[in-house]
Amino acid sequence: MAKTTRVVMPQLGESVHEGTISRWLVKPGDKVVEFEPMLEVDTDKVSAEVPSPVSGVLKEILAKEGQTVQAGAEIAVVEVGADGKVTATPEAPAPAAAVATPAPSPAAKAEPAPKAVPTEAPAPQPAPTSPPPTLESGEHRFSPAVQMQASELGVDLSRVQGTGIGGRITKKDVEQFAAAAKAAPAAAPAPAAATATASEGDQVVQLTRVRRLIAENMVRSKTTIPHAWQTQEADMSGVVANRSANKAAFQKQEGFSLTYLPYVMAATISALREHPEVNSTFNETELIIHRDINLGVSVGLEDTLVVPVIRRADSLSIAGLARAVNDVANRARNKQLKADDLSGGTFTVNNSGTFGTLFSYSVINPGQAGILTMEAIVERPMAVSGMIGIKPMMYLCFSFDHRVLDGLKAARFLTSCRKWLESVTVDLPVY
Repeated sequence: MAKTTRVVMPQLGESVHEGTISRWLVKPGDKVVEFEPMLEVDTDKVSAEVPSPVSGVLKEILAKEGQTVQAGAEIAVVEVGADGKVTATPEAPAPAAAVATPAPSPAAKAEPAPKAVPTEAPAPQPAPTSPPPTLESGEHRFSPAVQMQASELGVDLSRVQGTGIGGRITKKDVEQFAAAAKAAPAAAPAPAAATATASEGDQVVQLTRVRRLIAENMVRSKTTIPHAWQTQEADMSGVVANRSANKAAFQKQEGFSLTYLPYVMAATISALREHPEVNSTFNETELIIHRDINLGVSVGLEDTLVVPVIRRADSLSIAGLARAVNDVANRARNKQLKADDLSGGTFTVNNSGTFGTLFSYSVINPGQAGILTMEAIVERPMAVSGMIGIKPMMYLCFSFDHRVLDGLKAARFLTSCRKWLESVTVDLPVY
């Protein structure tokens, strides 16, 4: 006897509670195989393929392409045979159109319904299967992201019809409602203040969903974490000499360049071992000091930035750290990162100095106690034993959670990073 399994939207990373279905890779009637990709989902952090949890036949798609769905919501139904084999199903299930036809809303009862035509396509904007939830009814809890967007756009959620699972209101619903309200003809001329932000000739670029969600995450960080900042200048002479001595052999053996980032990561790991409270999470009533050092590394893409995590980074050599960075950076640029690659970070290292920056005040990832930024290495005249010498110098910039660290502890951590870098000699092994 055939049985069905309902596929749900997975949670694609920490603090990621919804995803937008960008493309279904199968259609109703197609066979699906356990662990093989079934659909593609976009979030603010990653574009990922979602595998089928079982083998069988896709019976029904419950969430369409372009729809934003909460983690845990049902998105599809797969039919599986009682013996574990795929059961036979028609290539194109005829009843699908009838099942998808929504029930008439209460307002529609005022007029007689037209006679049903089996082959007629559904209306472009069918009425929802249930009345839109309202704030006053208490029957629906809106996600924080939806509430924040509604507040920013001035949208009354009680007037929005949800297209999510079970009539849930999504951020896309709020955006579309706001856009429709803006496009509707006004009864009176708009006040001058409404057009003051854009002048003739200005280009208005709509924010992508990824950029909007990154913005929300950054607002959450700055409004919940009391940021503080320190910087120290490190003499990188030994690091530069070590890299110069090893880069040719490293390039030949590994197939990619040895950069300065793995050295700064190694210095960070050493300092985190010495000051374990920096490798922690503030949890209102307690401080969780993490045993493992899972380093997040900022990777810049064409129009955004992601922070994949290198787990157990403290077990890797300089060469091992370089391999790990090269791996996650390549997968990030090819959109091959998995949800697990973006979760579980305990501290972050940023490399904005690649673009020539000298001082950066980076925003801390929620759940972490700090972020260390390495700046550009610049040759500067420095006093050396009473003489003027030219040294390759680099600023280390440290943003930290003032609930976890005071200025003294932050300075000690930063000093440990600087001293490790300045202790490097040409003989330090990279493997």
